[in-house]
Amino acid sequence: MTSTTGPGLLLAQRHVARLLLGTLIGRLPNGMAPVAILLLVAHQGGSLTTSGLLCALYGLASAIGQPALGRMVDRRGQTRVISAAVAITTACLVALSGIDVTAQPGVAAGLVALAGLSTPPLEAALRALWPAVLPDEERRRAALALDTGAQGLIFVTGPPLVAALSTAQGPRTAMVATAALGLLGAAVVLTAGPSRRWRPSAVAHPSRAFGPLHHVGLRWLLLAMSGVGFALGAMNVWALALAERHGIELLSGVIPAALATGSLVGGLLYGRCTWPGTLTHQLITASALFTAGWLPLLAVTGSAGVIVLTVVPGLFLPVVITNAFLTADALTPPGTTTEAYAWLISAAGTGQAAGTALAGALATHPALGAALPATGAALTFAVIVGTRRRIAVPGAGPRREG
Repeated sequence: MTSTTGPGLLLAQRHVARLLLGTLIGRLPNGMAPVAILLLVAHQGGSLTTSGLLCALYGLASAIGQPALGRMVDRRGQTRVISAAVAITTACLVALSGIDVTAQPGVAAGLVALAGLSTPPLEAALRALWPAVLPDEERRRAALALDTGAQGLIFVTGPPLVAALSTAQGPRTAMVATAALGLLGAAVVLTAGPSRRWRPSAVAHPSRAFGPLHHVGLRWLLLAMSGVGFALGAMNVWALALAERHGIELLSGVIPAALATGSLVGGLLYGRCTWPGTLTHQLITASALFTAGWLPLLAVTGSAGVIVLTVVPGLFLPVVITNAFLTADALTPPGTTTEAYAWLISAAGTGQAAGTALAGALATHPALGAALPATGAALTFAVIVGTRRRIAVPGAGPRREG
């Protein structure tokens, strides 16, 4: 059944377009900073090993920092925590642009680690704002699906933007621009009324130390989300391997862009329709379709066919993520929502790092290329099916908070 909530009507709602755009701009450094680090180190004559380690450090530090910052937001509000976080991240990236990484590797590592740890939890914060911005549950679900589907734009537009800035003005300028965009996006979100007015709820949970992780269902959901991240990380390396095998450099960017395109279309379609069944049933169905979407790629070798078929798993990616976040919202007690969201994001990021590392180690075995993303998706499906009673929230919907 078609919903009355299309993307045009949704974006016309007060604050929605501003929050979505501000969050996307503020998160551009997630896709830009690793490339900026690579280009900066290469420009200074550093090795690929050094730049690779710094990029890995940035990603790992960001994954570690998100839950801690999410907990701080739940206790102290969005304005103070995110303002401090973005100030630290900006200062570190600007400072990194001004040093010789090859001569001061320890200083560079410290700046990269601190920049990652202080990455503002804008994604988790935005999802905590939707209940206040959109009290209607259908519109809230549509906004979350649109938000999820648009995330791929960060990794499609960010790296080419860094490359263009580096070519035109040098890698130092590209690094400063990366920092500036993060600061600009955070400012757009933090000065919006919903973020300024958002207040944390009282923490009503028997275990403060573990927060939302006290719920066993959420812990299983984190494992499921790590499978999604694993699939995406392995896909990026697989795309690079295909580009080298076919001698077409553009494939390394076009294949991820195809997945991102599918994700954006899937988010728009999912947000426009009313779907039957509980959150758990939708999560099982979406994860099954996400897994099935990778299977045709196991038999395709031509570059054109790979590009077209990579759109398919992308179509179901926002459905999986949207229902995972809605499930987390229903499982976690008041006062821990932002932290719970941050844990999901961190789990996906950790899985992505693992998928990237394993795919890189097996890059000499082309037959395993498409199998690894399918394996990550299958892990997600298996965990969700196996723990469906633990994560089941029949009749539960997103909770209003803030």
